[in-house]
Amino acid sequence: MSTIRYNWKKILILLFVLFIVIQIIGSFFFYELAIKRGPKDFLQNNTDLEVSDKAMDLYLNGEWIDWVNAQKFEELTLTSRDGLELSGYYLPASKPTNKLVIFAHGYLGNAKQMGIYGQFYHEDWNYNLFMPDTRGHGKSEGDYYGFGWPDRLDLIDWTNLLIEKLGSDTEIVYHGLSMGAATVLMANGEVQLPSQVKAVIADSPYKSVYQLFSYQMNRMFHLPAFPFLDSTSLLTKIRAGYSFREASSLKQVEKAQAPILYIHGEEDTFVPTEMAEELYRHTASDKSLFLVPKANHGESFALTGDEYKRQIDQFLDRYIN
Repeated sequence: MSTIRYNWKKILILLFVLFIVIQIIGSFFFYELAIKRGPKDFLQNNTDLEVSDKAMDLYLNGEWIDWVNAQKFEELTLTSRDGLELSGYYLPASKPTNKLVIFAHGYLGNAKQMGIYGQFYHEDWNYNLFMPDTRGHGKSEGDYYGFGWPDRLDLIDWTNLLIEKLGSDTEIVYHGLSMGAATVLMANGEVQLPSQVKAVIADSPYKSVYQLFSYQMNRMFHLPAFPFLDSTSLLTKIRAGYSFREASSLKQVEKAQAPILYIHGEEDTFVPTEMAEELYRHTASDKSLFLVPKANHGESFALTGDEYKRQIDQFLDRYIN
């Protein structure tokens, strides 16, 4: 009998050790897959990121590309609170103004890609523009992707730098896309948000990093969130300084200060539309919701064009002088 008990104990210990080893290997695999800076081959040919021919043509051949290339941006730098050198691009308006829009780009993107929106802010509405490279992207330092959480503090620090540069009467709009939308929402929930931030545009945001990854793990790998996502979150906390659960747009909008316009495609399969709808319901500040029929992730502007601009213009008219 004692031999049987001993064998069972041995088997249980071996199974526990095997479980821990699998967790460690899995954590490093998923960290390398999604968090560590570098190419992400798993997103290639992802059907959830497929967009219409109209959207693809705008992204690859739109006149905004020539417009961005023709501008003489002033390159600004900022040292983050944890010592990273961040880079961004400032463009003054054609006529003197106190209006400024600060953009936040998406995962694996870069600052100047936000020129697709910057062009109409600058040409149609006479805004000063600022487009930063998020940490881990473009010219900015960082060996990991923050998915909005460390980036929210970078955004606030950029905002303070620009207020010092342009004056305390500056009226600021945040406009973020996807990961950038989460960034601007997360910043909006901080008590240190400068009062000059008057409005936030959040295009295709997610509720939290944990919920986004949970959805993607099930959709791409047919795996449950627990336990791999939790162990990867712990590794991310150790290596990148944040956990997936604390990186929550939902918790932040419950403390939102500036009004928010949510924009989301009704056929978004990469970040489900329900996430924007839940964020909207939990937002403490003034809010509006613009859902775009037939639009997949991040293609609302490409499909609606003038209506996208009209929705933003009407929203900003309520809060920007």
